[in-house]
Amino acid sequence: MNKNLVRNWMTPNPLTVTSNVTIPEAYWMMVNNKVHRLLVVDNENLVGVITIDDLRQKIPFTTFSLDAVRASDILTHYPIGKIMSLNPKTTSPDILLVKAAQLMLENNISTLPVMDDDKLVGIITESDIFRAFVEFAEKK
Repeated sequence: MNKNLVRNWMTPNPLTVTSNVTIPEAYWMMVNNKVHRLLVVDNENLVGVITIDDLRQKIPFTTFSLDAVRASDILTHYPIGKIMSLNPKTTSPDILLVKAAQLMLENNISTLPVMDDDKLVGIITESDIFRAFVEFAEKK
């Protein structure tokens, strides 16, 4: 078994949502599940990624100039499909961890959905890679 493969460090069966989930729903899913990103799947196809930073950075600024009640009402009708990152880079479970890390660095991203053929099987994040690095360093 090659411990250096993505499959050994990824989170299998990641939390997913559809693109019509609202901003508050996505936010509370992340908070309640203690995750910083959700993979967006429509009709069994990976279509995007939404992160906690996306929610913080891309919420329409016009909502902040409104009173709190109106802003809350607007956000409860605003789907994440409007602010998610589309067509995310992906990786295979059988790719070396270092190759996944290089892909993240080259594309300035912190997340790679893991696809086996056309099926979503996991997610690997920069935290997973950092955890692997620490474990490898401790064993030397």
